Parts: sequence; structure tokens; C-alpha cells
Amino acid sequence: MKKFVTLRSILMLLAFMNPSLSFTNFDDIFGSAAKVGGFIAKDLANLVSNPKVVLDKATDVGTSLLSPAKIFDASKQLIAGLPFEVLASAIHAICSQALSSNVIQPKILPDIDQMQFQLRAQCKRQSIPLLRANEMWKMAEFDPSKKVVILATGWSTSINDSVSIDVFAKAFRCRGDINFAVDVARYVDTLYTWSALNTDILGKYIAEGLKFLIDVVPVKNIHLIGHSLGAHIMGAAGRQFQEMTHLRIPRITGLDPANPCFNEGDALSGLMRGDADFVDIIHSNSNVLGKGQPMGDADFYPGGLKPLADGCLTVACSHERAWQYFAETIYPDNERNFEAYRCSSLAGVEKGECRFQSAFMGYAVANDIKGNYFMMVNENPPYGLGGSARSAAVQENCGACPYY
Repeated sequence: MKKFVTLRSILMLLAFMNPSLSFTNFDDIFGSAAKVGGFIAKDLANLVSNPKVVLDKATDVGTSLLSPAKIFDASKQLIAGLPFEVLASAIHAICSQALSSNVIQPKILPDIDQMQFQLRAQCKRQSIPLLRANEMWKMAEFDPSKKVVILATGWSTSINDSVSIDVFAKAFRCRGDINFAVDVARYVDTLYTWSALNTDILGKYIAEGLKFLIDVVPVKNIHLIGHSLGAHIMGAAGRQFQEMTHLRIPRITGLDPANPCFNEGDALSGLMRGDADFVDIIHSNSNVLGKGQPMGDADFYPGGLKPLADGCLTVACSHERAWQYFAETIYPDNERNFEAYRCSSLAGVEKGECRFQSAFMGYAVANDIKGNYFMMVNENPPYGLGGSARSAAVQENCGACPYY
């Protein structure tokens, strides 16, 4: 028996993401949803009738002769990646329309008194409320002369139970910088749409904390980083901070910023250029869980513009690759692991057409570059082609803590 994914099924999936939607709400957005379904049906018809479109969509090929590795990657993108991309496009459009019509409201509102900065230094975890961030200088482990990195994680993560935060903390301890993590987990660990709706207010509260923090740390030493929903939270924090202080955060890094429900100019705009003096983006799960279109001053596409990252067979794996790539570059001597080239596609890089302007992706990126940058990557660590197994082995214990 054949099974089909109908528009009503997609709407039901949206309802599962947020039970505050009712069938009466569906009628309000059904007209727009039907248009989305029509576009998808047209795209699928083109794919079936034109095999070349399938090949172009499935892979970035730099030569006329396909290697076995490229044939495998093309097949992987077509079979495992493309269906997710099509479905994500439909859900994204429907969610954006629903948010614009105000049929979805957040059920759990953030409480600034419950939010904290957590200092990760010298294998200790010390927390302080956002509104008392200026007291951070009292902590023996805090060095106001060093740069401050503040990380906001993505949906369904916790500050005390997050692999990404632990990996970043270890890398920054190895490097010698101070690392903070923002405790927003209680408000991005609910249903996705409720979490998405909270990004602006969470950003406002973080900006309030930053306003106190600059009493002891010059704003030029602050770097905000966000993964997935956390990227949009940090974008909102940058905008709100500008409004509150008339100062601008020097850099915000977005690691595969969340795609569903976020559109520039819509109810949820998310991270964008202008939120800081320099906004750099790493895309790893384009047009599925992560945004695919350029958003920052410099946008990096390791492995190209495709839904599945090299070495990944799932969208979740691909979505995590962005922070894994960045974390690799934090370690000393790894700053040049990912050399990227300004280009319109990975194919251009592979054919040697775009070798005249390069930049290094990650922690030490030059903050005066503009445009879209592509590079090839390894499937396993070290992910950067400029990395080495020997360096990775040396760094394995650098910054490690014996008890967590």
C-alpha cells in the first residue's frame, strides 16, 4: 500500500510541534499552505522529469568525471538529504505564516531572575545571575584583561549537560581564554516553536547582562557565539545591546543558525549582518535544520551547500558539525585548519576557479572579510584539511578536567 505525505499531514506535524494550534487555526493559514504544497509538487515533478536537475541538486561536482566518492555523496544527498530538505521547506513556510498570523504564542516565558552566566575556567563551574554580571570580577578565576566568549546553545540542550559546551570549555582552557556559557536551557528545552518565540526576549535579557558586564570588561573584548537557536538569541542580544548602550558588539558567530520559522523581515528575523561589527556564519545542514542562505558579513560553507555534511548520514549529525568545526579551530596551532575560498560554489573551488581570495574559517577569522566562502573538509577529525592527526593527539588532553 502506497503512503503519501499530504499537506494535512504536514499541518498535523506543525501541530505536534506546538499543541496551541487548533484545526480552526489551520483554516487561517491553509491558503498559504496550499501554495507551499503547490510549489513543492511542481519541484518534485521537475525532479522526476529532468534527471539533470536531480544530479545538480544532489551534488556539487567540480569535474565531468565522477569519482566513486562523489558518486556516493551524490547518492547520499539525493536519498537521505533531499527528502528532508523538501519537507523542511514546507514546515518552514507554514510555521512562518502561522507566526505572522499570531496563531502561535509561547507557553513558557523566560524569567530573567532564573538566567545566569556560568564561568568555565580552571575546571570549575561558577554561576552568577545576569543582572549581577558586574560582580564577576570578584571570582578568583576571572581575568578582566582577557577576552570573554559567551556561548548560547541550541534547542533541547542544557548548560550542565551539553557536549558542545564541554568541548568549547576544554578548548578555551587549552588556549587560555575565559569562556562563559549562558544558561537559557530552561527556555530552549520546550517545544520548538515556543523556544523560537522566546529568542527575542532571551536576547534582551542577555543584553541586560552584557550591560552590567561591560562595567568590568571592555566591549571590544566580548565575542558572542550561538549554535542553532542560540545563534538567533545572540543576534537579538546584539541588537538589543546596541539599543541599550549605543555600543556594538564586535563579533557574533552563528553556528548553523536554526532554519525552521526564521525569515528576515518576518515575525522571527533571527541573526543577521549588522547585529555586530562582524557577523560570521558556518553552515553545515543547509536548508534543513540550519539556514542555507547567506546571513552574515562572511558565510562559510564547509563541504558545500548541501543538507548532509561530509561524514554524516543524518540531519542531526550535520547540524552539529558547525560547532565541531569551530571548536577544532580554538586550539592553538589549529587556526589555519580550514582555508576557504570566496566563491559561488564548492565546484568552483574544486576546479581552481576561485583561488584568488581565501580566508581561514573559525575562531581566528579575519574580521574584515565579506562574502561567501567554500572549502572541502574531512569526514572525520581533524575536519580541516590543514589539520594533522599528530596535532589532534597532542591536543587531546590539553584543557581536560579530571572529573567532568
